[in-house]
Amino acid sequence: MKKILLVLPLLVVLAGAACSKSKNGGGGTPTPTPTPITPLITLAPGWKYSATLSMNFPTGIQAFTFDTIFNGRTLKAFCVALDYASGRFDFKPVQSSTARTPSQFAAAETGLVYVAINGGYYGGNQSYSLVKYNNVVSAPNIKAVTRTFNGSSTSYYPTRAAFGITSTGAPTTAWIYSVGTGNDLIYQYPTPSPNAEGSAPQPQPTETFPAGGSLWNVVSGIGGSPLLLQAGNIRITDVEELININNTTSRPRTAIGYTAAGRLVLLAVEGDNANAGYPGINLVDLANLLKSIGCTDAINLDGGGSTSMVIGNRLTVRPGDNGVERPVISALLIKQR
Repeated sequence: MKKILLVLPLLVVLAGAACSKSKNGGGGTPTPTPTPITPLITLAPGWKYSATLSMNFPTGIQAFTFDTIFNGRTLKAFCVALDYASGRFDFKPVQSSTARTPSQFAAAETGLVYVAINGGYYGGNQSYSLVKYNNVVSAPNIKAVTRTFNGSSTSYYPTRAAFGITSTGAPTTAWIYSVGTGNDLIYQYPTPSPNAEGSAPQPQPTETFPAGGSLWNVVSGIGGSPLLLQAGNIRITDVEELININNTTSRPRTAIGYTAAGRLVLLAVEGDNANAGYPGINLVDLANLLKSIGCTDAINLDGGGSTSMVIGNRLTVRPGDNGVERPVISALLIKQR
C-alpha cells in the first residue's frame, strides 16, 4: 500500500507536465504570432521587410533590405519608406562648416532621429548641392562648373536636380537654379538647360531661360545630381547636368525619391566591397531599382565613399572607404516631429 502512495504523486506531476506541453507546444509562455505588416511601398522580388531595423519606428515608417541578384549582379541595398503626409516626421537637410559623418550629424541633433543619409556633393568645407530647411537656404546647387571647350577652360551653368517638400507636405523633384546674386530665388524648369561637354555652354539660367521656368516653392530641400526618374519614366540627365560620377560603372550609391502615393523613399546601395561580392550599382540600374519599388520620381545624391545610411545608431551599408564612414558636409535627417 505504501508503494502505491509513492507512485501516485509522480504520475500526477508527469500528467501535469504533459498537459502543459500539449497546451502551448513546448512549455512556458506561448510565442505570439507576429502581426503582419502592410508595406508602405511595392516590394519587388528580393526586397524584405526588416523587423530588426524597423524595431523603434512608429507607424508610418518602415525599413527594407535587399541582398540578391539584380540585373546579373549581386546587390546589397537598404531602403527606408515613410508616409510623410502623416505629419509624424520632420524632413531636415543639415550642413556643417566642417565635415561630419552621417552618424555624427544624427548624434549631434536634438530630438529623435530615425534615419540619416549623406547629402549632395561637396568640396573642402563647401556644399555644391542645395541644403534648405524651413525656408532657409544654407547652400545652393552649384551655379557654375568649369569644363574644357575648344581647348580652353570654360564656365557652364547647369540646372541640377533637387528633391524638396512643399508647404503642403508633398514631395517634388526638379531641375533648379538659384537665380540672381543670392541663393533664395530658386527657379525650376520643365527640362534641364541643354548643356553638354564639348558643346558651347548655354546661357546662365534666369527667370525666362530655360523656357517655362517658375519659382520652386519648397520649404525644405536637398540637392544632388543627376535626376533618375521623372513621372514614372527613367530620365537620367547626367549629360545636361554635367555630372560624371562613374555613371556607367558599379559604385556605392545614395538616392531619394517618392511613389505615386507620395511615400518618401531613401535608398543606399553598398559597393566597393569586392571581398563580400558587393561591387555596387550604376546609374541606369539604380533608376531601375527605384522604379521596381514604386518610385515615380527620384534623384541621385553623392555616392562612392560618401554613401551611408544610419538607422537609429545602426550603420547599414558598409562604407566604401575601407569600411569607415566618410565625413561629409551635408546630410538628410528624418526625425520625429
